[in-house]
Amino acid sequence: MYNFDFVRPATVDEALAALADEDAQPLSGGQTLIPTMKQRLNAPSALVSLLGIEALKGVKTSDGTIEIGAATTHADVAAQATGYPALAALAGGIGDPAVRNRGTIGGSLANNDPAACYPAAVLASGATVVTSGREIAADDFFDGMFTTALEQGEIITAVKFPVPQAAAYMKFEQPASRFALCGVFVAKYAEGVRVAVTGASEDGVFRWSEAEAALSATFSASALEGLSLSAEGMMTDLHGTAEYRAHLVKVLTGRAVASAS
Repeated sequence: MYNFDFVRPATVDEALAALADEDAQPLSGGQTLIPTMKQRLNAPSALVSLLGIEALKGVKTSDGTIEIGAATTHADVAAQATGYPALAALAGGIGDPAVRNRGTIGGSLANNDPAACYPAAVLASGATVVTSGREIAADDFFDGMFTTALEQGEIITAVKFPVPQAAAYMKFEQPASRFALCGVFVAKYAEGVRVAVTGASEDGVFRWSEAEAALSATFSASALEGLSLSAEGMMTDLHGTAEYRAHLVKVLTGRAVASAS
């Protein structure tokens, strides 16, 4: 490591003031940022910890919506977001106990790892990402691998999830990291079904529109039988080919629909 300043603000306004320095970076769970700093891939002059801001923690439910503070850990989402069982189950399957007790939902979304689980839940739910200055619809938030609509100095403060009629998340995981080789989140609402895929595409999380149309007409795994997903743009690595991941998307979507509740 190397020398840097560490700032622990107590309020969002204090955090934003500290982040006015363009070389400062926000620190939430640190599950990605700290390892990259150790490898000298990232070298901020200051880390601004968000974990001391109590206003960014906790889960609230009202009027069919679950609002989760950005600094809420995966473990707390799993334990407290019981009004949205599919989301709670997703959080409970992230990483290992050490990761779940340190990592946060806001940190995961701001990082937007192409194999992270939360982006699929946010996109499939049509959630709203609340920041220090605005609200961003899920469809406008993710902008490619490790890229989001967040601007310099802007931080996520909460995420609002409309609770669906039925939902499920299915993940085929890399056994060491528990990142998704492919993960599919399916959410059924009165106005239709949303299907979001993580871990498969070179561009990060995406919606499978053909599956959404088929499932909106008939919410059954059998509705997917005539569909296929192109391997173009899918990731190929030592864990699987693009064709393999394209196949997994369909398989996991069917399983998610079959288990949705």
